[in-house]
Amino acid sequence: MSTPESLDIIMKRRSIRRYLPKEVEREQLGLLMQAAMAAPSAANSQPWEFVVVTDPSTLEELRKRLYAGRYEAPAAIVVCGNVGIAHNSAARYHWVQDCSAAAENILIAAVGLGLGAVWIGVYPLPSAIKSVSEVLSIPEHVTPLCIIYVGYPAEEKPPRARFDEERIHWERYDPRKWQSRPDLSEGLVPSEPS
Repeated sequence: MSTPESLDIIMKRRSIRRYLPKEVEREQLGLLMQAAMAAPSAANSQPWEFVVVTDPSTLEELRKRLYAGRYEAPAAIVVCGNVGIAHNSAARYHWVQDCSAAAENILIAAVGLGLGAVWIGVYPLPSAIKSVSEVLSIPEHVTPLCIIYVGYPAEEKPPRARFDEERIHWERYDPRKWQSRPDLSEGLVPSEPS
């Protein structure tokens, strides 16, 4: 059985950290925005906003301020959550998942367009949120989730599959497969909102 094209693109998605010194066309960036906003969201709340950055001096300022975000990409897309513009209150609890789905759509679409991209985490690090917000004049009620650097790749990486049969449980969870470390998983399940 042949692999569907969409699955091929997903498998080719790799974090690209080196870029050619070539601008990403506005049309390409617009297509990435269309892909982002085609993402699913809880109760169709769509709590996302995006800041597309191509100005070299602004990109340099972001690189200076971010420990993990110093790549020389010609463009960046900052994915932000804004519960205030969401279509409903589901966004209060699910904006991170919704915006993450939009970010993943950008990463996958970039591959399909011949671009490379890398996700740089911002939320929930207070110093990173503050830095990105200051550089881009993002108001306090809007939270930058991540930065996605985008450009034409100057490196080629082979497709990589991380498939691991041990991580799949059929019908019911099988605790014999893995012994997770409780110290690492504490706090992953927040308490119910009151």
